[in-house]
Amino acid sequence: MLEFLPPRLQISLRHVNFDLLYELRVRADKPLLVNLGGAFCFLNENGVCGRGNALRPTQKEVQDIVLAASGHSVYAVENQLRQGFLTGVAGERIGIAGTFVYDGGKVLSINHMTSLCIRIPHAIHGCAEEIYRRCFAEGICSVLILSPPGEGKTTILRDLCRLVSERTNQNILVSDERGELSAGELGETADVICFADKLTAFTAGIRALRPDIIVTDELLTEDFKAVKRAIEAGIDVFASAHLKRFDDIPEKIFSRYVLLNGLGAVDKILDREGNHVA
Repeated sequence: MLEFLPPRLQISLRHVNFDLLYELRVRADKPLLVNLGGAFCFLNENGVCGRGNALRPTQKEVQDIVLAASGHSVYAVENQLRQGFLTGVAGERIGIAGTFVYDGGKVLSINHMTSLCIRIPHAIHGCAEEIYRRCFAEGICSVLILSPPGEGKTTILRDLCRLVSERTNQNILVSDERGELSAGELGETADVICFADKLTAFTAGIRALRPDIIVTDELLTEDFKAVKRAIEAGIDVFASAHLKRFDDIPEKIFSRYVLLNGLGAVDKILDREGNHVA
């Protein structure tokens, strides 16, 4: 994991606990910032340090990371880059900031890449046990997990998929638009469609793979149409969204809504009317 990082950053990470490493903020000529166990701190070749002593990645190192993570062929991942991210071979999601170049109203490429947000996937067996127990007491149903970015939605979804696969043997379609959700154990009855938009993955998957359940990550407002079609077709959907409040959900089409409060912590579980689920 993180083999695409340049030598200086590799050395600095030897001093941290990878089990607690969730995110790296790599900014050209600015201090290297890492998320360790939910708290951000600065890092240099000797480990955690103060801001003034932090390692400062160069512009070339930022560009080298993107090149290495692409397998030294940015053309092979140009569709991802147009969306502002790149996925490493181990499921690391690399968000990219820079100058977006447009052609005919569509993103053509990203030039002068200046910042990277590298998110490291983690498999935490059992982190979805509470959700499984409380949401599925009367049988498997559709679930939407809500929280701001970085609070463990993807990790929980991955574990929930694994639990349902192991305990029910239902056929599960994983729609992994960014190649991050499937970076871990999903269970032996899961099929994965990577790097397709949700409408394409849902449509192709329902026609060809006959799923009982579809699992997907980071719903946008325009994705709810595809989800609604699946639910109306009798398919349960497990999904997540970058939303903080129940009232902000575009359509109440799920049976259960899980609101997180902090890294992986369940705050409350609601039904579609907003009532608390015991």
